Amino acid sequence: MPRELFEIYIRSSDRFHHLLSVANAAAAPSVCRTSQVDLILMDVMTELGHSGLDAAEEIKRQFPHVKIIIVTSMPEYSWLERARKIGVDSFWYKDGQKESILDLMERTMAGECIYPDETPLIHIGNTTNRDFTQRELEILKELTSGDSNTVIADRLHISVGTVKSHIQHLLEKTGFRTRTELVSEACSLGIVVRNTIREY
Repeated sequence: MPRELFEIYIRSSDRFHHLLSVANAAAAPSVCRTSQVDLILMDVMTELGHSGLDAAEEIKRQFPHVKIIIVTSMPEYSWLERARKIGVDSFWYKDGQKESILDLMERTMAGECIYPDETPLIHIGNTTNRDFTQRELEILKELTSGDSNTVIADRLHISVGTVKSHIQHLLEKTGFRTRTELVSEACSLGIVVRNTIREY
């Protein structure tokens, strides 16, 4: 639905020409190789689990002149940082407004890099996503893997006791009784996304 809306918005504008839409981000680099592309609106989560951020990184490496705007409705904390790291030009949380996306496209093409200051405010249990520390968010994302505290500790190069402490703080802040409840709600709200998309 968002892709269809974007198509309608772009076709109704005299500022842009809609070239092509693809459902799977993995196809985007090949489109750049075969067509004259100036700007890409790229979602993060696309069909078959392919990451728009992975595709954006490949495109920026091969076609640095192509402007990319990441668009998403998910407040996943790590995506903003990843997008900046790989050189994505702008980042936009979908609000469904025609003029806001067209304005963002125009400003991006003019050379501006437009990013939100922070992820959208999401209430979870007795708190919000902005009340979590960076390390707590990292632990919360790691919990989506279903791995043990020991495995998570090894992956993050911290002690098992530190992992347990962060989990306890997360439970205290949110009011959830178990890590399963916590992770289920955090994933449902999009605060963290299960580690099915390859990260760098």
